[in-house]
Amino acid sequence: MARTPTSEGASLNLDDDSPVFVISVAAQLAGMHPQTLRQYDRIGLVSPGRTRGRGRRYSARDVAMLREVQRLSQDEGVSLAGIKRILELDNQVTALRGRVRELEAELQRARTAAGLVPRVFAAGPGGDVVSVTPGRRPSRSAFGTETALVVWRPRP
Repeated sequence: MARTPTSEGASLNLDDDSPVFVISVAAQLAGMHPQTLRQYDRIGLVSPGRTRGRGRRYSARDVAMLREVQRLSQDEGVSLAGIKRILELDNQVTALRGRVRELEAELQRARTAAGLVPRVFAAGPGGDVVSVTPGRRPSRSAFGTETALVVWRPRP
């Protein structure tokens, strides 16, 4: 998030989603003609924010998306319909990844509340198996010998 000073000395909190660029500036930043941005808005490729007077305001994220649309179109030869589908799928993947993170956190909270903590086991040379705390080595006295094998599985 960037802090931008204003004329009164206060500062504005601007992030990548703050709609701040008028269409001419966004077009220049994206290397496109303003009419191209209007068409992309009409077909739903990049939908900028609007002012009360219905003027378009583009964010830094919108400009990055415009550049990606241009790259896919010019460098990869993808049609506008294909680009729209790619962007929809990309948004869906982003949403699903966020949901997975939420579910993983919820599962961890449920496991902790139920007292189910990850268990790690170590096996000694004689076949003895003991439970050890994750991230810790078993004590040498746990097996009565000086060597042990620790099985470790990283968390996904």
